[in-house]
Amino acid sequence: MSDQQPAQQPAAEPARSFGSVAEAYHRGRPSYPVEAVEWLLGAEPRIVLELGAGTGKLSAVMVDAGHAVHATEPDPAMLDVLQREVPGCSSKQADAEDVPANDNSVDVVVVAQAFHWFDHERALAEIARILRPDGTLALVWNSPDLRIPWVRRLFDLLGHQDQNTSSVEHVVNSPLFGFVEERTFSTWQDVNRETIVDLALSRSSIASLGADARADKLAEVVDFYDQFGRGMDGMQVPYRVQCFKATVVEPLTSTSTGGIPAVQVESDDRAPDAGDAEQEQGSAEGPAGRGDEGGDDMLLIDFR
Repeated sequence: MSDQQPAQQPAAEPARSFGSVAEAYHRGRPSYPVEAVEWLLGAEPRIVLELGAGTGKLSAVMVDAGHAVHATEPDPAMLDVLQREVPGCSSKQADAEDVPANDNSVDVVVVAQAFHWFDHERALAEIARILRPDGTLALVWNSPDLRIPWVRRLFDLLGHQDQNTSSVEHVVNSPLFGFVEERTFSTWQDVNRETIVDLALSRSSIASLGADARADKLAEVVDFYDQFGRGMDGMQVPYRVQCFKATVVEPLTSTSTGGIPAVQVESDDRAPDAGDAEQEQGSAEGPAGRGDEGGDDMLLIDFR
């Protein structure tokens, strides 16, 4: 019998670490306030493409607000949860740097809690290609309110990687987008002794750990809750919802970015009914997908 210790499971790459904890991520992450969504998208229904949509925490709020939401998510496990939890949202597995949507086909591209993971030069070119003239890029992060001492201590344990909004500078410095507006909203998340573990697992700094290191970190988090929590009443974690938006200066096309020729979508500038789940192939009411068959042209196919 060998006395060798079993090999440790390698740590996951942080940007691709969430699939193994998709269910915990959905339970543990906070939602987004309606006021923030209205500021980002406006009050009127819009055709929205969400990149890096995760398990659909923001997707659900946008659908409920009456917008026609089309989501992409690179991780299949996260996408499975989104499709189950937000049936009113069409969705597809894709990276932000290669989006299966037609040129100039959506009103707003939204990224929640994910823009810092992107290859920004490539992703911004894709976003500018997909947006209609005067379309908007909207970015949002849920950041814990670290002005409160116990919140700062909690997130010193959980990690701060997912709260860094400095990647907005890529939009500020991009010639593809105009002035970046910023606004911050407040919200909170109810957390108990069980869901604080889900909150911990939803952080890339913990999800990417090996099994032993992750178990040790979760034990620290539960110990913190036992010191600062209120038993069955739990605790309320305050968040500052940091929102940014900018208008595309001049929408690109596949030809201008060196891609395949685009079949343009005719638009009547009418946002679709968000409850209309059955769009015909080639409809102008959403971001038509790029086909993998039938030649090099973009195909006007249903984005689902």
